[in-house]
Amino acid sequence: MKFSDYLIFVKSDLYRYQGSCGGFLKTYVSTPGFHYSFWLRTARYLKDSRIFFILYAAARLRLRSLQFKYGISLPYNTEIDTGLYIGHYGGIVVNHESVIGKNFNLNQGVTIGVTYGGKYPGVPHIGDNVYIGPGSFIIGGIEIGNNVAIGANTVVNKPISDNSIVVSSPGEIISYKGSGSYIVNTDY
Repeated sequence: MKFSDYLIFVKSDLYRYQGSCGGFLKTYVSTPGFHYSFWLRTARYLKDSRIFFILYAAARLRLRSLQFKYGISLPYNTEIDTGLYIGHYGGIVVNHESVIGKNFNLNQGVTIGVTYGGKYPGVPHIGDNVYIGPGSFIIGGIEIGNNVAIGANTVVNKPISDNSIVVSSPGEIISYKGSGSYIVNTDY
């Protein structure tokens, strides 16, 4: 990853919180979700740098301490596109092999995990502009389409098509209006 790519990731994450790329320090200090995502992006950027190995180690240690402080287990090597937004922290667990698209909203109590058997073994692949409500579980080798909203306390263990709104346990599609009203500040 080039430094310019790293800046795009950090700025897109900041924009999701602020609606602008200004106010970095204020957002960094006052918003735990951005604080965490900044160190997640930094550790990922420094991972491939031999020159900055000491900084990489420091970034990993900082990210590790934030995992305990905020209750977020979202590894730095998880493939997440631009525009990560962590609305509320606590009880977030994401498998490091998951693939997540751009403009992703994540809330407290969410688990994105692997299954080793059953109909859909593997890890989830999540599309662009996806909102996952508090307490939801996304498990197995399933595809979550673009513009999907997953309601609070929903268990999703089967593929979900684009523009769906999913609720209940097990997750049932109740509408095809998409996640438009849940995902904001995406025009960075």
